Amino acid sequence: MLIPSNLLKNKKIVLGVTGSIAIYKSLELVRLFVKAGADVRVVMSESAKKFITPLTFEAVSSNRVLDDTNESWADNHNHIKTTQWADLFVIAPATANTIAKLANAIADNMLLQCALAYPNLKIIAPSANTNMLENPITKANLKMLNIANYEIIDTQVKELACKTVGDGAMAEPLNIFWHCARALLKEEFWENRRVIVTGGGTLEKIDDVRYISNYSSGKMASSIATALYCMGADVNLIATKFEPELPKELYTIAVESSAEMLEYLSDSIRVAKKGKLSKASLMRDEQIHLIQKKPYLFMAAAVSDFVPEFAQDGKIKKEILGKEWSLKLKQNIDILGSIDKTDIITVGFKAEMDEQNALSNASAMIKNKGVDAVCLNVLKNSQSFGSDTNKIDFIVADKTESLESADKLSVAFEIIEHAKSL
Repeated sequence: MLIPSNLLKNKKIVLGVTGSIAIYKSLELVRLFVKAGADVRVVMSESAKKFITPLTFEAVSSNRVLDDTNESWADNHNHIKTTQWADLFVIAPATANTIAKLANAIADNMLLQCALAYPNLKIIAPSANTNMLENPITKANLKMLNIANYEIIDTQVKELACKTVGDGAMAEPLNIFWHCARALLKEEFWENRRVIVTGGGTLEKIDDVRYISNYSSGKMASSIATALYCMGADVNLIATKFEPELPKELYTIAVESSAEMLEYLSDSIRVAKKGKLSKASLMRDEQIHLIQKKPYLFMAAAVSDFVPEFAQDGKIKKEILGKEWSLKLKQNIDILGSIDKTDIITVGFKAEMDEQNALSNASAMIKNKGVDAVCLNVLKNSQSFGSDTNKIDFIVADKTESLESADKLSVAFEIIEHAKSL
């Protein structure tokens, strides 16, 4: 998924790095922040400088590194002014030693002084040996930080620097990036609102090795789900295909056939209307005060219009079929037209190749399908599927607005901004 160069435009991030071998991943994290338009300043502990020099971080961030040796009160290069400047404070990697000091408000180095001085949300990505991470005191320290305006990004299980396999490796830079993007971009309208997104072309079984499908890549649906995640929504993405670099915390359900999609979609709508947050969302914030917000559905899936009337078990042998094969199809269920859309705001998607009638066909969906809006995508040919860019017309009952052609994640943000007015 292409990350727009203006995703974090005008956002200011302080990144603290400590003495862990995982610090090499922090260089990639800075690169991701900067590439997305953020301004990044790095604060290093003295132990961190044993792994990577400040010059390296200065090269990738284009900003002077703050450490114990160069604090200045003649300008803004100090722990007070730097933290006043920041929109977000991140520590990645955070060693067990740093975690212990943070939990006890110890500030005996520049990084810890910055953390103590920063009053808003702080995000930490731990990195430690499994035994150090599982030590009861470390676990107690993490619990203390959880209730002290810190968010903890889970570690992962893999081969550690000590050559053992276990939990304790720092989260991947892209996962940290998405978590931070959500912290910076979330807004009250979408925060903790249940949203369902469907995507990809359904696969309708002919036999156990053959199926009917279409060219839909699922990229637009993945982009919409990612944009909604960044805005703070509680997203459930139901799809046949997913982009490989989705936020790890994004809740997904993989399906194949239209029948399977309908089953999970119907269940998800029922849950959304009851006002229940997903398990993943509850884990992100155990102190959520649940306020019922009207849920949304973005139906971006390309559901097959026809399905085989008699799907076969096993593999149909060509010797049995002969030289010609007439495959009997029947009209598929209209998922968007048949689901219960009361008390849920619904946005349908329409792909058309007939430029002359595309707008009228898409507009008719509002009445025929009972949806609140339609996103029209006029395709040139089959090569249009799977591209990284898109151009959408956002259609409601009384007007049509053309969104500028852009990468799909940028288009997704535009779509959900227009959807707020429904």
